[in-house]
Parts: sequence; C-alpha cells; structure tokens
Amino acid sequence: MKENSFVARRRFLKWAGLTAAIGPTFGFTSRQPNLEDSSTQSKYQDVNKRFEAVKVSNDRVIRTVVGLRPYRASGFVVKSERVNNKTIIHNYGHGGAGVTLSWGTAKLAVDLALQTKATTFAVLGCGVIGLSTARLLQRKGFQVTIYAKDLPPDTTSNIAGALWFPTSVYEESKIDSKFLNQFDKACKISHRIFQDYVGDNYGVWWIKNFSLGFAEEFPGGRELYPEIKDHRDPKIYFGFEYAQQFSTMMIEPAIYLNAVLRDFYLAGGKLHVRQFNTTRDITSLPESAIMNCTGLGSRKLFNDEELTAVKGQLSILLPQPEIDYSYVAAMENNLLYMFPRKDGIVLGGTTEYGNWSIEPDVQESERILKGHSIISKSLGG
Repeated sequence: MKENSFVARRRFLKWAGLTAAIGPTFGFTSRQPNLEDSSTQSKYQDVNKRFEAVKVSNDRVIRTVVGLRPYRASGFVVKSERVNNKTIIHNYGHGGAGVTLSWGTAKLAVDLALQTKATTFAVLGCGVIGLSTARLLQRKGFQVTIYAKDLPPDTTSNIAGALWFPTSVYEESKIDSKFLNQFDKACKISHRIFQDYVGDNYGVWWIKNFSLGFAEEFPGGRELYPEIKDHRDPKIYFGFEYAQQFSTMMIEPAIYLNAVLRDFYLAGGKLHVRQFNTTRDITSLPESAIMNCTGLGSRKLFNDEELTAVKGQLSILLPQPEIDYSYVAAMENNLLYMFPRKDGIVLGGTTEYGNWSIEPDVQESERILKGHSIISKSLGG
C-alpha cells in the first residue's frame, strides 16, 4: 500500500498542527502557533539573513536511491530470548530512525548482554545498528565478531538521509507508556553519544534545521533540540508564513559508517561475510551470545510478521558547500526534506508503507524535484 509522505508521517509519529485541517482532498493548511500562549517557549525572531538557494534541476541529479526502512507499528524490538541453547538479543525495527537511535538502542541491547555470562559475542549485521552494538560491546572488553552479507557502502544505512531526528518509528495507537519511556531513553543516550563524534573524521556536524509550515513536537524532549525559535517572514523563510528553527546533528553515512567500521577493526574486531537463511544457521555459530541487528532480515529469520518495509526514495544533487541549513517542508499533502552533505544535496519526501520494491519511481522523482524547486525559487534560486 502506497502512502504519501504526509499521511505516513502522521501515521508513524504525531506532528503538531498537521492534522487539524485535512480535508476530503487531503490538502491542508499549517497551524500557526499562538504566541500569546504561555506554553510557547520562544518568540518570533527577526533575522536579516538571506539563505543561499539549493540549485534544483534535473541536470544536477547525480543519483537516485531507494532504501527500505524496517518498520514495526509497535516500535523497535530490544529483547533477549533463548533459542537452541543460545542467547539471542534482538535490536531491530527502527523505522526511519535507525541512525538517530543507533547508539541508544545499542546501549539497551548491551545492557541485556551484560546479564549473560558470555565474554565473546556474535553481531549479525554491519549497518549502523550492528556497528554501534559491536562497538559498545568492545568498550566493555568483550571479543566481538560481526557476521553480515552486506558491508558499507552497500548497507541500508548508507542510503539514509541521516539527520538526527527520530521519525517513522511507531504507530501511536500501537504503543504503551513502557515503550515510550524506552524510546525517550534511547533518544537521549544516542543524542549524547553522537556529540562525541562531531567532526570531520566521523562526518558528523551541527546544523540549523527549519520545519516549514508546521510546529514540531520534538520526540525525545525539547532539550535535545537547541536554539528553538519561531519565525514569520515569508521573504526570508522559504516562502512560508511560519517556520520553526532548531539545531540538530547531520550524520554523513559514507564517512561515518566507514569510520566506525575502522574503529571496530582497530579494537580487534573480526568480520565474516555470510548470509543466514534460517534460525538454525544462526544458532550454529560458535558464540553463545548473539546480537541480532539484521533489520528487515528479522522478518524471515525470526518470524516477525509485524516487521515490514517502508520505501523511501532520495534524489541526490551535486554538492553545494554554501548550503548550511536543512529543512522539512509541509507542501500540499506531502512532507519534503532537504539535507546538505559533502556527497551531495539530499532531496526526499517519500514514505510508502508495505512497498518492498527497491526500484526508483520516476513520478516520485519528478514530484520531489518540483516541490523543492518551488522552495528554491522563493530564495531566488
């Protein structure tokens, strides 16, 4: 089933103000915050800066990529179980927040690992979840071997947009307070650890993000998003009557994943390229404790039928070093996003629930470029 970005994001994570005016044609108007309300923690800011415009055109597209997010309506899985005399600790199902939550859920999984008597561990998967889990085990002094069929740059994590903001994680009606507490804890842990990786070596840096046409709820807590400000000046803020600004971290997967894999090797880690087809294949490993970080692979390997794919498609433009901001924009019935990276300008805006195809959709590419072109033209681009 195909869902547009707006409907899907509302499905996965409640975004304040976006649901108020949905009509029969699925159009909407953005809610403007009440500045007289004492709950509004910031006043409108006057800013004289004119932003550089992203150069959006077909002839600047250098690649189009598709990734499949491992989504569970009831949220990610972090739990331990015994299978054929092995302890298997699961860490999968992060939806669109695999990079964002990686250190947080890795810490939760490693806490479970510490309850075993194992001193050597197998980690299944070499994406961001597997690498984070492996590194935290190494920091505890354990011997770790990664088993994976795909390595960077060929993992799903390499395709992520990777702005630090947890989204597409769960369906609100399917979770309880216990999961929300776990989610908040994972957010806070991961946010703090990522700060230690800021710099060119790991491809992590702080960036100003703008939510255009709507106000955020800030999953994990407002304290994780410094410099929250509200703006109203369409001439400056991308043609939108309202824009909410905050600072967050941008993670560049091509740099970051290679750097963490390098750290894994330097700490004495071992890696074997191997594909697992059954649970028996996994329990035949020599390690007594196994960390399952296989993402969508867990559907087949561990019979998790709730786990499904959410297709996301990105158009990557030639890099523009002068672009020093990111945005998520509410336009018609979709959410579009732009993230600047060294390897190109990332343009997104697709979320297709239950779509397992990794083939790019030409119509979606055209829609993405058209929407971002409108925003660019508001800045004179």
